[in-house]
Amino acid sequence: MRDSQYHAIIVGGGLVGASLALALARAGKRVALLEARPPSFDGLDSGWDARIYAVSPANRRFLESLGTWPGMERIGAIAAMDVCGDAGGRIQFSARDADADALAWIAENRWLLAALWRQLADSDVDCLHGGAQSLATTASEARLALDNGRQLSAELLVGADGANSWVRSQLGLAASVKPYGQSGVVANFACEKPHQGVARQWFTGDSILAWLPMAGNRISMVWSTPDPQSLLILSPEALAEKVAAAGGRQLGAFSTLTAAAAFPLRLIQPEAVVSERVALIGDAAHTVHPLAGQGVNLGFQDAAQLADLLRAAPDCGDWMLLRRYQRQRREAVTTMQLGCDSLYRLFHAKMPGLSWLRNTGLSLTNCCAPLKRQFARQAIGY
Repeated sequence: MRDSQYHAIIVGGGLVGASLALALARAGKRVALLEARPPSFDGLDSGWDARIYAVSPANRRFLESLGTWPGMERIGAIAAMDVCGDAGGRIQFSARDADADALAWIAENRWLLAALWRQLADSDVDCLHGGAQSLATTASEARLALDNGRQLSAELLVGADGANSWVRSQLGLAASVKPYGQSGVVANFACEKPHQGVARQWFTGDSILAWLPMAGNRISMVWSTPDPQSLLILSPEALAEKVAAAGGRQLGAFSTLTAAAAFPLRLIQPEAVVSERVALIGDAAHTVHPLAGQGVNLGFQDAAQLADLLRAAPDCGDWMLLRRYQRQRREAVTTMQLGCDSLYRLFHAKMPGLSWLRNTGLSLTNCCAPLKRQFARQAIGY
């Protein structure tokens, strides 16, 4: 079949890949977006999605610029954070500390994805479905062979295909993979009492429990635990009771809205996120522990900053341009990865006296207004 030539081919049509495709198309670039299966949004209004994201103010603006911010009836706002240590330590801060309307907004994966793909349907992006068979690059182009025999070429190929990236493996880019020995268990609940926009988090010594405020009297739970099966085997009623009790019943009784699901937690750090005519974004380029809820925010900023660099570029795959993208993203990604990893290890370490030290540190920070403002600014930094 005859080659199809593009400025950019994006492999992976999830949130990050779809947002980059749309941003590049709006900049006048010819873009192909390859996703294994066309997403289905049947029954979008029924039920709730267990996969939720805390979208930062900067990334809300990015999505709004693309016309892809969902209706507010499905969005929850985080107005404040309440974090408890494993031995009485506590820190609380709010959006007011950062002079902001909210620290983040809680949005469901399928609603964000539906908003992006609806815009893609009205755009000039070539949305292709199927699998990729091989990838090759030269000094002048990237070539992608699809499993239906079609051959594509582009100035730049972008891997947005997740933590187990096929693109990354095809390039032979080594990645440091550090399992945490935990899984993140997610589920949504209706709660008896109003959550008042407060995100709550508990470090328990061997696990981390978070309640994130959704629209209405609902919360999304993320429970990072070494024993996910103990939660997955519970009935909906038993799960609701266990989660409510684990948080001291601060929001009263719970009822389960979505079945619990689990995913393994790993820290992934590739040796590089660019290669000849190729760039990685999103989870293909990095993963972080979910305790700060920043994974998708880092990915959206990959897309936003790469789109900005490519907007006026005469050659989207120019090596110096790709190196610039890698340098721009390295500090933000490394800072978030190291910060989350260090906090995780601090609250899981068993050294004598460390429990007192970390909890005292939390409580002292809670008494220091300048430090609290800094925490709040960090929370909305992406």
